[in-house]
Amino acid sequence: MNVLLGVPGVVPVWLIWYYLSNGPLADAGWTSREPTENDGMTLWLVIVVPVVAVFGMIWWLVNDRVQRRTALAPHVYWTAGALLTLAPTGVLVAGSV
Repeated sequence: MNVLLGVPGVVPVWLIWYYLSNGPLADAGWTSREPTENDGMTLWLVIVVPVVAVFGMIWWLVNDRVQRRTALAPHVYWTAGALLTLAPTGVLVAGSV
C-alpha cells in the first residue's frame, strides 16, 4: 500500500526539495539557486503547503486503518510505511544519477 502511495508521493517530496534547495539551503550555501527562479519563495509556499498537507492526510488516514489490522508494533509499522513511501522517489533519484 505504501509503495503505491509513494508514486503520487513523488510530487510532494519534489516540491519540498525544490523549496528547500532554492530557499534555506541556498541561503546556507549548501545548494545553488535555480537561476530562473525569480518569483520569490512565498508563491512556492502557497503551492507546497496544500499539496503536502493533502498528501499527508491521505497517507495518514490510509495507514491508520491498515495499521490497526496488522500484527506489527506501531513504531515498526509507521517506520516501514514511511520508508516504503519514499521508495519510488529513491528509485527516481538513483535512476537519474
